[in-house]
Amino acid sequence: MKYIPLLLVTILATTAFASGFEKTLKLAEKGDVVAQYNLGQMYRRGEGVPENDALAVVWYRKAANQGYAKAQYNIGVMYASGEGVPENDAKAVKWYRKAADQGDAFAQFNLGVMYENGEGVPENDAVAVKWFRKAAEQGVAMAQYNLGLMYATGEGVPENDALAVVWYRKAANQGYAYAQYNLGYMYANGEGVPVNFIRGYLWWSMAKTQGNVLAAEGIDSLSAAMTPKQIATGQAFAAKCYESNYSDCE
Repeated sequence: MKYIPLLLVTILATTAFASGFEKTLKLAEKGDVVAQYNLGQMYRRGEGVPENDALAVVWYRKAANQGYAKAQYNIGVMYASGEGVPENDAKAVKWYRKAADQGDAFAQFNLGVMYENGEGVPENDAVAVKWFRKAAEQGVAMAQYNLGLMYATGEGVPENDALAVVWYRKAANQGYAYAQYNLGYMYANGEGVPVNFIRGYLWWSMAKTQGNVLAAEGIDSLSAAMTPKQIATGQAFAAKCYESNYSDCE
């Protein structure tokens, strides 16, 4: 899996639906930053008003210019995707950075993606790792997975399979299927952890439940090397992990 940026933050601040479009508009026109952001969301999602990406950008920009991080992030996404504005990766990076510098985890992740892929900035794996780490430490599962992948491949950091496992596990415990697959692979092949077919079976089972084809193939090949007792244990562990929503997997 290549690094995929997150989409728009779509949660409206709590006053938007209760107040309605007209009241939100009046507040936004008076310079209320949350109302400006909410108005952008309403135009973006077509709630209380016809969907209009260009007007969404207008109101996001007003809030962003007042330093509102969620609006800065959303403008970055609009520039990256070419929605409401001409696609412009450099401008996406500009707005992601403003939000990321304020600690917005999604912006930090997307900024890492831009550096990893060389979109809007020169490709720089070390800087990508920096931003992935900031987002990962705030609990963004995709950032945790990407950071694990960087450690596994030695991109931007010295190769370290043990640390790759640490970050894959954090993302896997949040239900991120790609991380679950990679964690299973590490166990099945003894990379960063001792070989453990049962743990490999467990994590590939979790990824398989989410439609990961490689995990399904991995289970088939791994089962051929396991005893019936090991398979039964792996299945029992997988059931416990799944039923606990990944909170009881180790």
